[in-house]
Parts: sequence; C-alpha cells; structure tokens
Amino acid sequence: MPLPEFTLPLGDPAFVRDPYSLLARLREETPAFFDPALGRVFLTRHADIAALLRDRRFGRSVLHRFARDELGWPPPDPRQAHFDAFNGNHLLDSEPPKHTRLRSLVGLAFTPRRVEALAGRIEAILAAQLAGLGAAGAFDLVADYAEPLPVTVIAELLGVPPEERGRLRPWSAAIVRLYEPGYTAQEQSEAERAVLDFSALLRDLARARRRQPEDDLITALVGAEQGGDRLSEAELIDTCILLLNAGHEASVNGLAAGVLALLRERDHWRALVQAAGTPDSLPLFRTAAEELLRFDTPLPLFERYVLEGLELHGHPLRPGEKVGLLYASGNRDARRFADPDRLDLTRDPNPHLTFGLGTHYCLGAPLARLELALSLRALARACPDLRLQDPGRDPEYIGGFVIRGLRRLDVVTG
Repeated sequence: MPLPEFTLPLGDPAFVRDPYSLLARLREETPAFFDPALGRVFLTRHADIAALLRDRRFGRSVLHRFARDELGWPPPDPRQAHFDAFNGNHLLDSEPPKHTRLRSLVGLAFTPRRVEALAGRIEAILAAQLAGLGAAGAFDLVADYAEPLPVTVIAELLGVPPEERGRLRPWSAAIVRLYEPGYTAQEQSEAERAVLDFSALLRDLARARRRQPEDDLITALVGAEQGGDRLSEAELIDTCILLLNAGHEASVNGLAAGVLALLRERDHWRALVQAAGTPDSLPLFRTAAEELLRFDTPLPLFERYVLEGLELHGHPLRPGEKVGLLYASGNRDARRFADPDRLDLTRDPNPHLTFGLGTHYCLGAPLARLELALSLRALARACPDLRLQDPGRDPEYIGGFVIRGLRRLDVVTG
C-alpha cells in the first residue's frame, strides 16, 4: 500500500510559528508520508525516528558509497564548491570509517572536562551582559542576550581574537541558510563567501598555533594525534566552522524559544526565579533546559540519505533518496512522553530527540546544555520580573524550519 502524500508548508510563516497542531494530526493520521514537493518520505513518531537514527542503512552522506552519476545526480554546482567541500570535511556529513576517525580525533580536544571548565567563564560573561540589560528596562532577548553568549564562548574556546568575533555570527547565519530547502542564488553566494572568509581566518589561526601553541581548542585540535594520525588542515578548519555553527544555533534558538514559553506560562517562570536564589539550583536548571529543548525544538527537522535499497513503511526507497525526520513532532509524541503538550520543568527522564541519537549524536550537546542552564539561571536571578513587552503579539521567526528561531523577542524587566 503506497504511503499517503502530504506537502509540508515549510515556507508558511504560520506553520513555522506554530507547527505543533499540524504535526500532531500527521502523527496520528499519517505517521509516515511522502512529500511530492520535496520528493522525500517524512517520519513523525518518536519510535520511528529513533529507530532510523540508529539504522546504518541510512546516513548523513551517500557519496562515500556511490558516485553522483550512479545516483542519477547532476554534477556539483560550482557556485557552492567551497560550501560543498566544507560539508565533506566535517563530522556532521561524514560516515564511518571517516566519521569514526574524525570524531575520535576531535574528541581528544573537545572533551567534557574542557566544556565543564567553561562554567565560571560563562557565568562571568552572562553577568556582564545582564548588568547593562537590567538597567535598560526593555531589550530584545535574542540580539541582546541569547546571541552574544554562544558566539563569545565558542570564539574564546577556539582562540579567535576579540577583534574578529563580530564577523562570526553573520558568517554562521549565511552558511546555515543553505541547509533550508529552496534557498536563493543570493543566499548561495553569501554562504560561499562566508565559508571562504571563515576558512581564511581559521587557516591563519591554525598556522599561528603550530608556530606558537596557546591554551585554546585550535591548539588542541592541531595537536590531536591518534596512532600517528592527525587532522588535515582542511579537516581542522571545517571542524572549527562546524563547532561554531552547530555550537550556537541550538543555544540561541533554544534559549529564546524557552524564555518565550516560560513567559507565556508565568507560573513556570516564577518557579525558576524562586529556585535561582538557592545555592544548589543548577541541577534543576539543567532539567528545565532539557524540557525546553523538547517542548519547542530549535532544530525541528533533520534528514538522512538512504544508503541501500529498502522499503520504509512499505514505500520503496533507492540509494541517494532522503528521509525527513521531524524531531519537533517526535518530541511531542504521547507514545513516548506523558502529556507531551504540557511544559513540565521537572520531567525526568526526558529522552528528547533534539541532539539526535546513534553515530551522529551531537558532539556539542554538553556545551549547549551548560550554556542554556546557566543562561536561564542568570536571567532568573537578574530579571525576576521579566515579562513580554506585548503578550498579545505573535512572535516573528527568521523564516526557516530546519533551523527555527525567533527573529526577536522584546521583553521588559520591570
């Protein structure tokens, strides 16, 4: 029996603003469907998504097994040659054995201990930001609070000089736009330029660290060695770009969406404010952060390539085809979460899909979790009376669904 067909309205601002009612209907009525506009199967239920993420018949890349002409693909687009080369050199879009090698080498430098050691510095950055915002009375939580921290943290972690850091966020924003379906020629050109400029900066930094090591992640990546193997210069550069892109998109969008949810349900905000004053509150904020990442997923849609011919829910798939995984839907699945449309800041366990599963589980998840928990606690301490400036106004999103984030969130502190 063929799969039902349904076209996801990914370009509809109303859907991007609130996808959950439609996703709930699809989850119950058509848990797997074929989207003729995008030419791929989509999965909506937690169990199906989790199973596919662990299934080695699917991967983030397919070109390690097949040539483009074998798949019936056109030649590479020369207008995004550097963007495509970047994707070919980092963890996210590689498969074993290359992925295993890269993850092992990067893991030698990007360790949990290095991440946890950042807690004090993160708190200092947050305190400096909030010192000015609290006195302002009103601010845009996205631009003034959510965005600066992750960029500053990953820039300091890598060792990017302060005078160069203002360019990192625009570069990242340009690059990630090419992960959305239907990008424009201008967006393609901007992403290509961003990859080139970002690579030039990191190449200079990597060469400088080889001459004179410092206490930063670029130096650690330069020195990462396993059995005589090291990262090539291109692999090192593209890994650093990936760490910035992936390392702050979830943090920025997760924090902004999380605060919006909390301010809409003020009992939750008041509970966090009360807890923030206690000395041992961080575990509670870590649990709250997990729930916010589940409740309004900042990266709602990921994809996998089919690596071998198979059937999925009775639908035949060929190598090179894509399957869409609706994380935002799986994270609201009542088969996996009790009362999934209710925000429960004490939910534990919380097996959300936001950071993926299996081989490609997000390497930067510990840093994103730490940033989100500390950002929430610092905000609750500094701005206990925080509220939405215009509670009746619909929030505006940046327009994408693969990476879904608020354009701005106007709040007042008094």
